[in-house]
Amino acid sequence: MFAMLIGIFYLNYFYLTQEFLFKNQIAKFLIYNFAAGIVYILILIVYDELFGMQELMHQVFRPNIPYTPRPRNYYYDVSNLLVFFMSAGISTSVATILKWQSDEKFRLELEQEKTNSELLYLKAQINPHFFFNTLNNIYSLANIDIEKAKTALLKLSRMMRYVLYETEKNHTLLSKELDFIKDFLELMRLRLTSKVQLDVQIPDRVEEAEIAPMILLPFIENCFKHGISSQQDSPISIHLKKEKHMLTLVTKNSIVKIAEDSPEAKASGIGLANTKRRLDLLYPGKFTLQIREDLKNAHYEIELTLDLS
Repeated sequence: MFAMLIGIFYLNYFYLTQEFLFKNQIAKFLIYNFAAGIVYILILIVYDELFGMQELMHQVFRPNIPYTPRPRNYYYDVSNLLVFFMSAGISTSVATILKWQSDEKFRLELEQEKTNSELLYLKAQINPHFFFNTLNNIYSLANIDIEKAKTALLKLSRMMRYVLYETEKNHTLLSKELDFIKDFLELMRLRLTSKVQLDVQIPDRVEEAEIAPMILLPFIENCFKHGISSQQDSPISIHLKKEKHMLTLVTKNSIVKIAEDSPEAKASGIGLANTKRRLDLLYPGKFTLQIREDLKNAHYEIELTLDLS
C-alpha cells in the first residue's frame, strides 16, 4: 500500500498534473485519477484474496480465537480509497503551488525587465532634453559675456559627469542629487535678468538617503522654462526640505506664454510627463504630486512629496 501510494504521488506530480491539469484538461485529469483509484482498490482486493490477508490478520491480532470467514468489509476499501485520493490531492497541491511560484517568479522577472527597459527609454528622453536646453542657454550667454559662458561650461561639465555616471544606477545619494540641482540653479542664475526674483531654499546638509537620479530636476527646470520673462516681473520659488524619510519639493512660478513654433513649445511637457512615469515605476504608492495651474492669474505650482524610506 505504501509503495503504491508513493507511486501515485509521483505519477500524479510528474505526469497527470503536467499533461492534463496545467493544460486545462481538468475532466481528463479527474477521470484518470478516479480510474487510478479504482485500480488501486482492485489491486488491494486481489492481493487480500491471493494471500488470505483476512485470515493472517486474524491470526496476528486474535491468535487464541478460532478463525471464522466473514464477508469482506467494504468500509475498509472506502477508507483506502480516501487515503489514495488524499495522496493524489497532496501531490496536486504541491505541484500547483510550485507551478504558481515558478509562474510568479517568471512574471516578476518579465515585469522587472519591462520596467528596466522603460526606465532606460525614459532616461534616454530626459537627458538629451535637459542638455539641449542647457546648451541653448550657454550659447545665448556666449554672445553676452564670454567669462560667464566659460564658468557655465565648467558647471555643465560637472553636471554631465553626474549624469553619465550616476544615472547608470537606479539610485544615488540625496546629497549628490542636491549638489547637482545647486549647480543647475547656479547655471540658471548666470542668464537671469533683474526681472526674475529667485527664491531658493535648499538645505546645505540633509540626512543621507537614496533617491532616483534626476527625478527632481524636471520640476525645477520647468520653472525656468515657462516662468521667465524679459518684460515683466517673474517670481520663481523653489523650496525643498526633508523631514525624517519624507522629501518635499514645492515650486512656484508665473506662466509666461511662449511662441507656439518655438522649440520649447514643441518639447513642452516631455520632461514632466517622463518624470511622472518614472515616479510611477520607481515609487509606486510612495509619492504624491499636486499640480495647481491658475491660468487667470498666470500662476503655476507643483508640490511633490516623496517617501525615501
